[in-house]
Amino acid sequence: MEFLAIIPARFSSTRFPGKPLAEIGGKPMIQHVWERVSNVFGDCFVATDDDRIAQAVERFGGRAVMTSGHHRSGTDRCAEALGTVSAVTGKRYDVVVNVQGDEPFIEPGHLRALSELFDDAQTEVGTLVARFGEGEDVHDANTPKVVRDREGFALYFSRSVIPYVRDAHASEAVVYYKHIGLYAYRSDVLERISAMAPGALESAESLEQLRWLENGLRIKTAEVRGRTIAVDTPEDLELAEAFYQSLEG
Repeated sequence: MEFLAIIPARFSSTRFPGKPLAEIGGKPMIQHVWERVSNVFGDCFVATDDDRIAQAVERFGGRAVMTSGHHRSGTDRCAEALGTVSAVTGKRYDVVVNVQGDEPFIEPGHLRALSELFDDAQTEVGTLVARFGEGEDVHDANTPKVVRDREGFALYFSRSVIPYVRDAHASEAVVYYKHIGLYAYRSDVLERISAMAPGALESAESLEQLRWLENGLRIKTAEVRGRTIAVDTPEDLELAEAFYQSLEG
């Protein structure tokens, strides 16, 4: 099975302009992501709409592909990049892996767990979940939650706490899962997704994966462990730098 890893990266950001080029340990964040992802997937490209990011990628020996600046999401950017990369490499890819450019410490084991979901022919989209840890706020609306069926397929994603526990005595049996925003799609499914219009559920929760569920796609999840650090703000960058120094030390 042929996998293509794409790292969407845009320069403009409301909370952190130029985020992919922010340095951690003396290297741009996008380099940290690319190095980790390219060690798992031989075909790995950064998809960007900004020459500054493309040039930075080329300087550290990575591969970049230019995409439109009008995409609604990283998923749409991946859909465009798939066609461009296929033309460049001459390959037909079975699965596209979408790795966010603000995950400088993405774990190789997480990437492998994601790819293994496609051993199941029923999997159309794959993603990851993790159990809420001690001290983590399950009520935080910035951390989407997910409920799954017995085979690991997602039933629903929400910013609210799901499942809702009606009876207090049942709460000990409930496991709360947070969604980790790492996706992979069968190539034909990615092309279908890019043509889908947002639905009522996505509009209500501001979660694009609800559009896919609303259109009947099967999203399989894998549970993973380990710490992830997403960089959304300059304050997050300070935490990432401290974490990087702890790894190096």
